Amino acid sequence: MTVVETRERTFFGQPRVLANLFGVELWERFSFYGMQGILLIYLYYSAADGGLGIDRATATSIVGAYGGAVYLSTILGGWASDRLFGPERVLFGSAVLVMAGHLALALIPGLAGVSVGLVLIAVGSGGVKANATSLVGSLYAADDPRRDAGFSLFYLGVNLGALAGPLLTGLLQENVGFHYGFGLAAAGMAVGLVQYTMGRRDLKDTAREVPNPLPAARRWLVAAVAVAGLAAVGAVVVSGLLPADRLATAVVVVSAVAAATYFVVILTSRAVTAVERRRMLGFIPMFLASAVFWSLYQQQFTVVTIYSDRRLDRTILGWEMPVSWVQAINPVFIIVLSGAFAALWTRLGDRQPSTPAKFAAGTAVMGLAFLLFLPLAGGGPNSAPLLALAGILLVFTIAELLLSPVGLSLSTKVAPVAFRTQTVALFFLSVALGTAMSGVLARYYDEAHETWYFGALGATALLFGAVLAALTPTIRRLLSGVH
Repeated sequence: MTVVETRERTFFGQPRVLANLFGVELWERFSFYGMQGILLIYLYYSAADGGLGIDRATATSIVGAYGGAVYLSTILGGWASDRLFGPERVLFGSAVLVMAGHLALALIPGLAGVSVGLVLIAVGSGGVKANATSLVGSLYAADDPRRDAGFSLFYLGVNLGALAGPLLTGLLQENVGFHYGFGLAAAGMAVGLVQYTMGRRDLKDTAREVPNPLPAARRWLVAAVAVAGLAAVGAVVVSGLLPADRLATAVVVVSAVAAATYFVVILTSRAVTAVERRRMLGFIPMFLASAVFWSLYQQQFTVVTIYSDRRLDRTILGWEMPVSWVQAINPVFIIVLSGAFAALWTRLGDRQPSTPAKFAAGTAVMGLAFLLFLPLAGGGPNSAPLLALAGILLVFTIAELLLSPVGLSLSTKVAPVAFRTQTVALFFLSVALGTAMSGVLARYYDEAHETWYFGALGATALLFGAVLAALTPTIRRLLSGVH
């Protein structure tokens, strides 16, 4: 009798279904970063240049608030997944909302298109991010050493989209106008939806399970609360009680309150075991480090965009590249280095640095990146060399790879069973807090005070990284075996 050995088909050594999640996230990020690459300059460029002519401080607040709202919306996506529909269905519906939002930006003129489009994209992107990450985590057993490498590969898909998006939308914006760039973002999301639909069946049945179903009797109450909340937000916006230049501050406050509430709910839940509760306590300092990191890193879409528009020499052989192309530099480095980091963590296995140590290093390196702006401070227009900014963004990338994919992986490892997707959403709340904070901080940036701005923020991040490194042994004990 001949025994035929069969081997499971894999995706670069990872579960095969990772390829489908890799693809949908790639196209969602193509549309997301393609749009975001031209959003800030669309807001503050004059009408003669195709923009809306909003003052720069207000424009950065809108971008920071929008970015924070994307990650804040992961709460809605996580809750809907865990209590109502399951992660797979929420992922699909959220992707549809993202495409609709890009269409609104492309087709509806003026601030109306911005308002409708950014709300739809924020809610949809939040649902995609929380549930795609949760589904990737569900592909691995808790002790599978491939997990961090799998998340690094997933992160590669994110950055392939992030690379292509700004390049192509930037070209369209420069040559035919902003709305064509937004339209391309919508087309990219449509491609992602088609690709994902073709592979939905390959996901495990657990992807459609609802881990902690909401009792039917409470659904009407939840619906009423949702409608009341939307009405309240609409009333605040229409009445002008919340000026546009304070939107980012509002998202910071909401994110902080939501995060504190979520931690209390999870830590006090009877559905959470003692070990799970201890791990969530260890997750708290990691959450704070993540918020600090993202408050600097996300300034690529506020301060670094302004810096690229006003201070950077973007001329290459007599041709001036679009402002949005600067945002494609970081994804290039991610694509080059993410595979190397994945291979490094895989090769080291149990000998790799602990997750708290990686977080401490990522936060400190991000602070170093801001300090590297200091030698360039104080120059005039077009005085900063493109290669110098590329070098700084390389340091951004190293910091990102030490913290971001590792944080996604950590959130799936410490997640209590009853709060599986919501714990991923909680990690994204740290990104919401940091991203909105990047919009708040950007108000204090101007070319005349660059030394103070970059120096203070860089030193703060370095200090936080050092404190986290000192607390690493304590955090590891609280994580109870989660490396």
